[in-house]
Amino acid sequence: MINYSTYFFISDVHLGLGLKEEEKEKEAKLVKLINYAAENCDELFILGDLFDYWFEYKRVIQKGYYKTLAALIEFAESGKKIHYFIGNHDFLHRNFFREEIGAILYEDPAAFTLNDKKFFIGHGDGLVPNDTGYRILKWILRNKVLQRIYSTIHPDLGIKIASGTSKTSRSYTSQKDYGRKDGLIETAMRKIDQGYDYVIFGHTHIRSEFEYNNGKYINLGSWLEQPCYGKFTDSFQIINW
Repeated sequence: MINYSTYFFISDVHLGLGLKEEEKEKEAKLVKLINYAAENCDELFILGDLFDYWFEYKRVIQKGYYKTLAALIEFAESGKKIHYFIGNHDFLHRNFFREEIGAILYEDPAAFTLNDKKFFIGHGDGLVPNDTGYRILKWILRNKVLQRIYSTIHPDLGIKIASGTSKTSRSYTSQKDYGRKDGLIETAMRKIDQGYDYVIFGHTHIRSEFEYNNGKYINLGSWLEQPCYGKFTDSFQIINW
């Protein structure tokens, strides 16, 4: 009998989006899930937008979320991997997650072989062929020179501006049609044609599963409507939390 590993996936939690009590409840659910994952999976994949905005200065990280950060540290210290795909809201990471938590950070989608199946995994932003405006915005936001210039702003003001940018980005995303017209499914189909068994994205906030040829496209949706996680051992499941 083959002894397969178990992998968990989460996406688009958007910590910090709502009112204080709402966020407290959401973070409690997230911490509970991370602790559960530590006992029930081998690796954790975070597919972006864990935070509604994240701007990490050289010597400053933003206030709050310490329970989430502590849970992730405990998960990593147990010897298990955390794969963190940077999204369009939590785009500015320096070295905190890599050096203090031990997470592996990805700025772009990546390929994996999990239990003999080929996966193409990413947040999903910037992959829509006709979304030129967003790809330009992404280039600006990810530009290292511009990030260094922005980091000279006092953290209180800088995080306030980042929060406003996050709201603008979310409004833009919510108005887009990311079905066949806008290409996320087409992107997944192309990857399946290239030999991938599973293509996993977030970003659109629309939970979906789409079978094509011998592969499957899965979008984990978001925690704004229904907290959930993906689980893969010998097949992929989306499980409400």
